[in-house]
Amino acid sequence: MGEIRRSNDPEFRTGAVRIVREAGKSVASVAKDLGINVGTLANCMQMDRPARAQDADGEVFASERDDLVRLGPQGDRNIVGRPGKRDVWMISRRTFSALTLGVATASLTGLSSAQASARTRAVRNVVLVHGAFADGSSWSEVIERLQAAGLNVTSVQNPLTALADDVAATKRAIALQEGPTILAAHSWGGTVISEAGLSSNVAGLVYVAARAPDAGEDYAALAAKFPAPPANAGLVESGGFKQLSRKAFLQDFAGDVPRRRALGLYAVQGRISDSLFAAKTSVAAWRHKPTWYAVSKNDRTTSPDLEKFLAARMGARTIELDSGHLSIVSHPAEITKLILDATAKS
Repeated sequence: MGEIRRSNDPEFRTGAVRIVREAGKSVASVAKDLGINVGTLANCMQMDRPARAQDADGEVFASERDDLVRLGPQGDRNIVGRPGKRDVWMISRRTFSALTLGVATASLTGLSSAQASARTRAVRNVVLVHGAFADGSSWSEVIERLQAAGLNVTSVQNPLTALADDVAATKRAIALQEGPTILAAHSWGGTVISEAGLSSNVAGLVYVAARAPDAGEDYAALAAKFPAPPANAGLVESGGFKQLSRKAFLQDFAGDVPRRRALGLYAVQGRISDSLFAAKTSVAAWRHKPTWYAVSKNDRTTSPDLEKFLAARMGARTIELDSGHLSIVSHPAEITKLILDATAKS
């Protein structure tokens, strides 16, 4: 039946916790692999907490904290405490060593966790460019996921005063990157990366419900060929700048975003200069770089038909989401996956 060890054995505790952390798997999943009770392994995680608190980043990851209280295989709740006398496991040293080696091998082949996969990517930098009526925080949900995958992420803060100003801000962010970089843009940001994306270290472009004008193109004239989105009626002008009314922002711009989050985004709404949308690009970087596009099928700020046209014109690898305009907020997992695909294939 194998060698019997108690859950407070240092060798077991160190090895078991290592498997959980390096494999990127849940406590329940690793417990099943080891053939032990979920509560027993959770106890080891709890006992190892002081050691993990000394890690270089000084943090105990939320995923590990959440795993300390989790539903067991039979639906029983395993409340973590000090290990009891009956907390035992049955596994041979050879089996345990093989499992630990398996984790290391998986890490090397990119099959274990998103972080291990990111270490093998040629592109590990991502620069995110926000659109009109927003700021860099609109990418927050995507930023967290990209960082969890081990990528270096920078979110540009566009002034939204002129195309040249936004391009300059984006180019400054690109210049700070060491190595190949993916540029990802939402909405108006697509115009910005179409102009700024020829930088030598830009490996690919990701457009999310974004504009993608050709060089010198009258984008307003192009957009006029498609159904006018409802958000257009909600523009409010004051002092040479425009913004969306509260109703238009919540209903048309952030319509499928939880109301509390939408109100927060409305509070930091980026106001645009009256002349911003009239600017024309001098180049079209998407004609020279690999491209990806996420179409928002329920968009009320940009015509979904226009988005599909732009994606097809640039020959982009395209996904379509049942989303409103702010898919970077309402569908962050799908947008993150698209950007990760770009980092892997550029």
